Amino acid sequence: MASSFPTAPLVAGSLVGGYAVGRATKVRALAGVVLAAGGVLAGRQWLARSGPATTTALAVTYVGAFGLSHPLAKRIGAWPSVLTVAGVAAGAAWAFSDRTASAS
Repeated sequence: MASSFPTAPLVAGSLVGGYAVGRATKVRALAGVVLAAGGVLAGRQWLARSGPATTTALAVTYVGAFGLSHPLAKRIGAWPSVLTVAGVAAGAAWAFSDRTASAS
């Protein structure tokens, strides 16, 4: 990969942005495009930087955050839920990929 970039903001932004796009347009497929694009871009960076095991773990965290946001929203509200899972997924991306890349 020609350029290296931090993935934590991408992860948080695509989870929050996907929700915002879906809510604003009422078109779930558009939200899915935002989520998929963010996941693919972050995944490529994770693979190049941290290898397949970390990439798999972070991808599961990303998809899991999306899935967990739905039942969590029933308890704490939609926006608080999205912001919470985005923060957790972004924190994982930073801890397991971005932090180690910036240290080298």
